[in-house]
Amino acid sequence: MWNTIVNSTPEIFWAGIKFTIPLTLISFAIGFVIAVVTALVRTSTPKGNPVVAGLWGLLKLFLSFYVWLFRSTPLLVQLFIVFFGLPNIGIQFDAFSAGIITFSLNTGAYCSETVRGAISSIPDSQWEAAYSIGMTYRQVLFRIVFPQALRVALPPLSNSFIGLVKDTSLASSITILEMFMVSQQIAAKNYEPLLMYSIVAVVYAVFCTVLSVAQHYLERYMSRYVQVTGE
Repeated sequence: MWNTIVNSTPEIFWAGIKFTIPLTLISFAIGFVIAVVTALVRTSTPKGNPVVAGLWGLLKLFLSFYVWLFRSTPLLVQLFIVFFGLPNIGIQFDAFSAGIITFSLNTGAYCSETVRGAISSIPDSQWEAAYSIGMTYRQVLFRIVFPQALRVALPPLSNSFIGLVKDTSLASSITILEMFMVSQQIAAKNYEPLLMYSIVAVVYAVFCTVLSVAQHYLERYMSRYVQVTGE
């Protein structure tokens, strides 16, 4: 048993470094951009030109449908549609690209609700006060609202990031050679599925624990200027 652990663990770790971590980082980065854009569009309404307002309304409707669609369907089904289904209509991606696209869109849908809620939590009085001294919408957003909203959104966004690390195990279903698939391949050779799946579970736990510690310090850093008042 110990020989199996010693021989298999480095191989699983290498799969994590080569595929799981890049898949997670790239997908979350793209998903976060999608989430911010989606949240900003859904929380703002342009004034003035009625044509622009109408087009903006259609865009908000489309983004609301996008969020509903990806939050209402299983991630595994989404992976299968992108990788196995789209080639039937002439749209084909390699496994890694299909994983990036699916995880990014799924993450963007969930995180957009987090960002939208964080932006909405900022009192309207702060917007009004900033406008009263001549600040533009962009200045208010990036200098006042967004820094506060990011601090509010950080814990749930961190949870989404950690959840994405574990969700990448589903990428094995579309032939991406990440940690879980490597453990499956080794288990098929040594006929010790309990041991192999336990090893990969421990590796996932190590990755997620490191991220949880990083989240703790990042939250402290983001809250360094927040005064805590006693009761």
